[in-house]
Amino acid sequence: MGNVEDYAYPSAMNVEESAHRVAVPPPQPFFKSLKYSLKETFFPDDPLRRFKNQPASKKFVLGLQYFFPIFEWAPNYTFQFLKSDLIAGITIASLAIPQGISYAKLANLPPILGLYSSFIPPLIYAMMGSSRDLAVGTVAVGSLLMGSMLANEVNPNQNPKLFLHLAFTATFFAGILQAALGLFRLGFIVDFLSHATIVGFMGGAATVVCLQQLKSILGLEHFTHAADLVSVMRSVFTQIHEWRWESAVLGCCFIFFLLITRYFSKKQPKYFWVSAMAPLTSVILGSLLVYFTHAENHGVQVIGNLKKGLNPLSLTDLVFVSPYMNTAIKTGLVVGIIALAEGIAVGRSFAMFKNYHIDGNKEMIAIGTMNIVGSFTSCYLTTGPFSRSAVNYNAGCKTAASNIVMSIAVMLTLLFLTPLFYYTPLVVLSAIIVSAMLGLIDYQAAIHLWKIDKFDFVVCMSAYIGVVFGSVEIGLVIAVAISVLRILLFVARPRTFVLGNIPNSVVYRNVEQYPNAKHVPGILILEIDAPFYFANSNYLRERITRWIDEEEDRIKATGETCLQYVIMDMSVVGNIDTSGISMLEEVKKVADRRGLQLVLVNPGSEVMKKLNKANFQKDIGQKWIYLTVEEAVGACNFMLHSCKTNLNKDGSGGWNNV
Repeated sequence: MGNVEDYAYPSAMNVEESAHRVAVPPPQPFFKSLKYSLKETFFPDDPLRRFKNQPASKKFVLGLQYFFPIFEWAPNYTFQFLKSDLIAGITIASLAIPQGISYAKLANLPPILGLYSSFIPPLIYAMMGSSRDLAVGTVAVGSLLMGSMLANEVNPNQNPKLFLHLAFTATFFAGILQAALGLFRLGFIVDFLSHATIVGFMGGAATVVCLQQLKSILGLEHFTHAADLVSVMRSVFTQIHEWRWESAVLGCCFIFFLLITRYFSKKQPKYFWVSAMAPLTSVILGSLLVYFTHAENHGVQVIGNLKKGLNPLSLTDLVFVSPYMNTAIKTGLVVGIIALAEGIAVGRSFAMFKNYHIDGNKEMIAIGTMNIVGSFTSCYLTTGPFSRSAVNYNAGCKTAASNIVMSIAVMLTLLFLTPLFYYTPLVVLSAIIVSAMLGLIDYQAAIHLWKIDKFDFVVCMSAYIGVVFGSVEIGLVIAVAISVLRILLFVARPRTFVLGNIPNSVVYRNVEQYPNAKHVPGILILEIDAPFYFANSNYLRERITRWIDEEEDRIKATGETCLQYVIMDMSVVGNIDTSGISMLEEVKKVADRRGLQLVLVNPGSEVMKKLNKANFQKDIGQKWIYLTVEEAVGACNFMLHSCKTNLNKDGSGGWNNV
């Protein structure tokens, strides 16, 4: 095709006949439209599709399989699956036991709770979870967050019983929130924690966790309860005379050992079990070393007695009285969202690797249920940690049955092996935590964010700095606030572009992206890439007016044909509200006062329906609404050239005649 300048201008009748008119969608009953909107908002995956045209008995079975996926995969379970899950379950149990004890200490809770939390919740998830690879257990960031938030209200050393009961209560409310988000299909709320937010928050929390392990590594008995960098450094360096070199040497050796094994397994994936077994090996070696050298008498702190037996019931320990209930609710909501975001992100990552799908809302129900049940059985917050799930994945798990195997291994430990942990040095637990946390400081992801999107990098670093120099809660609030601000900026300040014609074609593209795109004489073509809402209507009115002014200045500088038409390409304008319609009416008035004709291109069905109801379609005229930019430009060019002999304008430009 030729260029715009070579356009063969048709007659007026041909223009009317060849232009495709934008249709107004047929009116729909209100309740039908409402039903469609609710379905698209809350059921985009159409989970009820599988129930259509099924008998009642089949619907019951499908419903049971929906909430309990174990009934879907268990009938097809094979001996080969059992062998794979058995190996994976034993492998993750070897990691879960030392990590569980370590993370409970991080939350200022009795170490035995880490084992309790690796027994009951994995059984619940195995029945209700849809991920084959997620390995359930406690997590460092959730433990730190819960411990620090509850410690602001109750001192865990002065009132350990109340602190423990508040931890159960916070876990209960976290589970209620998680299950409710899944049941009411509100999982999109978790999406407000962007990838950049999670990278910065996790990195900051990992840094804080590592800093707090200096207490055990240096053998300090008195340490700050604050989590910020300044307080920790002050606490460390004001007690130099109390540093224990024995503990420090032991801690550094085990950290080095754990990092070396992780590096080896990363380079040789078939030896994944080396890094998986390293924490338990460290516990065994550390316990033997303390036992034979009596290091507990030389400044090396040990776990001591761990209660033998299975989880005691804790339903009656939940605290529902003021003022502690408010603290438990606040803590539960915050840690529940964080745990949910981590668990679903990890599950989706491994599902993508194995090419299967997990339902985010079902995962929320499963994670929430296991935390609710866990709070009744002396467990605290659990989710799907990345490190444990990665080991489960590398170990070749086939189904969620690997969680059942892990639970059985932990159960046997609780029944028979807890006395063996008496001599386990706390410094080994700190080394396990530090080695795990260093993997969460993803500096490569931060560099990638800097290269791709500077604003995302700012969000990431804001979360990191807020956590490290403020607190975990402050960092989270800052990161979420900046992320929400960015969403508001996307809505309130949408991008607008001037379109030009690509030479030798009828294609129109952004003149900034395509420098060879040519302006069409006498016509300004604009593209708006956002819905017209109350939040951006004033900005769009001012920005469109400014585009007209800038086009006038460009025309004066180049001596081209004076501006006569303003074409607005609305192809990507998905919706419009009453403020947006008012904005269009004002833009049309501005165009009329300047002697310009406003032309609309391809408004969507929702937009056309509302413009028709507001009578804007009649106001602008049906002939000035076109289906494509090509047709709109053709019609405007025809009008320009057919009326050219009748136009006797001075050099001031048509819009300056007002």
